[in-house]
Amino acid sequence: MELWKAAILGLVEGLTEYLPVSSTGHLILTERLLGMQQGTSESAFAICIQAGAILAVLGLYRRRATDCVRGVFGKSPSGFALAVKLALAFCPAAVIGFLADDWIEARLFGLWPVACAWLLGGIVILFWPLKPMRAGRGLEELGFGAAVVIGFAQCLALWPGTSRSLATILGGLGVGLSLAAAVEFSFLLGVLTLTAATAYKALKSGSTMLDELGIAAVLVGALTAWVAAVISVRWMVAWLERRGMQVFGWWRIALGLVVLALLWSGSLSST
Repeated sequence: MELWKAAILGLVEGLTEYLPVSSTGHLILTERLLGMQQGTSESAFAICIQAGAILAVLGLYRRRATDCVRGVFGKSPSGFALAVKLALAFCPAAVIGFLADDWIEARLFGLWPVACAWLLGGIVILFWPLKPMRAGRGLEELGFGAAVVIGFAQCLALWPGTSRSLATILGGLGVGLSLAAAVEFSFLLGVLTLTAATAYKALKSGSTMLDELGIAAVLVGALTAWVAAVISVRWMVAWLERRGMQVFGWWRIALGLVVLALLWSGSLSST
């Protein structure tokens, strides 16, 4: 893979991974626009460069992440409780994603289903009754059962174009978290989910990916994703504090309509 293509894909991954717009959908569209095919190596590349986005959130939320690690080793009761909640929220998508991975890649990794998911998610955002930032419960008040509910909400994001961040943020709001707490839990859950997905894909297709695309492309993609994710996450948190999520809804609807029009006219290939 040319390094400039790897950098573009890393930029798209980092900017969109934690925004409620679907990084997978944007990566699929970008690959089509760059004239790339969705093969095994390309699919593994799109997952593995998530490592950069993972590092970005670990850096920005290092205190909370460190507290979870301390909790696992019995040095922080609050950290242990949060780690258990994250593990519970992780399990539903991990099990369903593992069992349905091949089916999903074969049937849903096309622009028609992605564009439809963009439209539906955009409509949901615009009509969802978002609570003010100070309303709702804090992250410490999240119950174990509520964490499982968020985990099942995350399963919706197995459909490319839905957005893992959107599903988990709305899931958090649905169980009574404030927007700030829902966003933080979504980010932390994303670290766990993306780490598992990256490790799984690297073990399954990593050698093929490196042989066909080269290690330099993977490193460039991951590095670019890291820088872009740091910028994106900081911007998103500041934006949500002032203006909410409506802009992401309009973006999803506009992009979905444009892609559907291009697909309908034959100007853009779905596969």
